[in-house]
Amino acid sequence: MCEVMVMRRMMVCGALIFLAPVLMFGQAAATSAPAATANPMSAEVQGRYTPMKGFILKSADTMPAEDYTFKPTADIRTFARVVNHVTEAQNRTCGALNGTAAPKPAPPETADKATIVDALKASFAECDKAFAALTDANMTEMIQIGPVKRSRLGIAWGTVTHDTEQYATLALYMRLKGLVPPSSEK
Repeated sequence: MCEVMVMRRMMVCGALIFLAPVLMFGQAAATSAPAATANPMSAEVQGRYTPMKGFILKSADTMPAEDYTFKPTADIRTFARVVNHVTEAQNRTCGALNGTAAPKPAPPETADKATIVDALKASFAECDKAFAALTDANMTEMIQIGPVKRSRLGIAWGTVTHDTEQYATLALYMRLKGLVPPSSEK
């Protein structure tokens, strides 16, 4: 009986991971549609970045400090590790867009909540600069990122997509702790 309940919970959690980005983008679409602009393509990617930034930052702020070590099962990342993963990825991609020499490392997942959130905010500051500098004219410029070259457009959309995936995980962890994820708040 207990095993069935655990299996059901895992199935619901798995479904939420896949549905959260779809539902979240549906809720955010009305507030993030790009206005008429001279740069409609870059405005579109910027319009998706902005609400995702808010959702991730609010998730990090809302989760209690004692739950930063929470992980649903022993073989899954902690909440802190997911937040740090966002930080690391953004430092890498947005740093490449900004021409930053070396990505800043995230703090250890055992660091206190304030340290982890400060590093996340710094990574968003790096991305704010990168996304603000996007124009339709420069989006096809190729940028070296690791061993490959990618377009600014590809890097920017990749960052938004990755943040969306990680937000789905953060939202799931919040639900498991009885908290309402930011994209579901009324």
